[in-house]
Amino acid sequence: MKALSARRLRALCLKEAYQIIRDPSSILVAFVMPVVLLFVFGYAINLDSSSLRLGLVMEDQGPAAVQFEQTLKASGNFVVEAGPSKAALLERMAHGRLRGVVVVRGDFGARLAQGQGGAAIQVLTDGSEPNTASFVGSYVEGLWQTWQQQRGQNLARHERPMIEVQSRAWFNPSTVSRNFLVPGSIAVVMTIIGALLTSLVVAREWERGTMEALLATPVTKAEMLLSKILPYYALGMVAMALCLLVAVVLMDVPFRGSLLALFVLSSLFLGCALGNGLFLSTVMKNQFNAASAALVSAFLPSMMLSGFVFEISSMPTALRALTYLIPARYFAGSLQTLFQAGTLVPLLAANALGLALLTVLWLGLTAMKTGRTLE
Repeated sequence: MKALSARRLRALCLKEAYQIIRDPSSILVAFVMPVVLLFVFGYAINLDSSSLRLGLVMEDQGPAAVQFEQTLKASGNFVVEAGPSKAALLERMAHGRLRGVVVVRGDFGARLAQGQGGAAIQVLTDGSEPNTASFVGSYVEGLWQTWQQQRGQNLARHERPMIEVQSRAWFNPSTVSRNFLVPGSIAVVMTIIGALLTSLVVAREWERGTMEALLATPVTKAEMLLSKILPYYALGMVAMALCLLVAVVLMDVPFRGSLLALFVLSSLFLGCALGNGLFLSTVMKNQFNAASAALVSAFLPSMMLSGFVFEISSMPTALRALTYLIPARYFAGSLQTLFQAGTLVPLLAANALGLALLTVLWLGLTAMKTGRTLE
C-alpha cells in the first residue's frame, strides 16, 4: 500500500478548488441556495396559529354577551366574522372560509345570572386540520375562563376556577415557530448542499474523460477520495457559517449554544452528506442520475424522517427504526438544542456518535466502490 503523499494531495485539492471556481453551479449551490431555502422555511412555513378566521353568532344581545363579543374580537388571535345564523356560518366553515364558529346562546345572560355559565357558548371547529381545530377550541375555552374571572372581579366577587393553570414555555418562551423551524431547516439545507456538491464530482470526471488520465497517475485511492472531500468540506462549512449568520442576524433566531459544538457536529454531518453524494457519484458515473439520486436520498428523508416537522415518536415502529439511519435526525435535533436550549453535552454527544458512525458507513462504502481500474 502506497504512503499518502502530501504533495499529491495538495495538487489534487488545488485542482478541485480550480474546478469549483470555474463551475458557477457549485457557488450557486453553496451560497445562494442556502439563503433562499432558509428564507422559504423561515417565513413561508409558519406553524403559528394566528389571525385565524372565526365565525360568531350572537343569539343574545344582552350586556354580558356584548362584553364577551368585545373580548373575543380584541384577543388578536382571531379575525372574527359575525353571521346572521349558525347554519350560514357552518356553510362557510364547510367551504374552508372559517376555521371555527362560536355561538353565544340565547340564554347566555340568564345562565350567567344563575351561575350556569359553563354551557353558555358553543364552539364548533373544522376537524379536517386537527392541530388548528385543537388550537381554536383550547384558546376560546381559555378566553372564556379569563373573561369569567375578569367579570367576577368587576362584580366584586372573585370567581376562581377549581384549578388555576399557569403556563410557561421553556427554551422558546416567545413560542414563535420560526425559532424551531429555522434550526431544523438548516439541517435539511445542509443535507441538500452536501449531497449535491459531491454527487457530481466523480461522475463529471467519467463524463469528461479525465478519470482515465487520473487513474494513469500514481495517485492512491485515499488521496483521490480526500481530494474530492476536503475542498467541498471547506465549501460546506462556509455555507454552514452563512446559514448561521442569516438565521441569527437577519431572521433574529437566538443561538444559545457553543460555536465549538456547532463546528464539531457540522463537520460530522458534512462527512455523512458528502460521503452519501460521493458514493452515488462513484456508483452511477452519470451527473444527471447522481444528482437526481442525491436529491431523492437526501431531501426527502431529511424532510420527512428527521423530526424537523413530523414528530418521530408518533411514527410507526418500522419508520422510527429507519430514522436512526438518517443523518438529519441527529443534526436537526442538535441544531434545535444549540439554538434554543444551549450546549447540553449528553444529548449532543449521543447525536455526535450517531453522525460519526454514519460518516464511517458512507465513506467506507465509497472507498469500497472506488477502484484504480477502468472497470
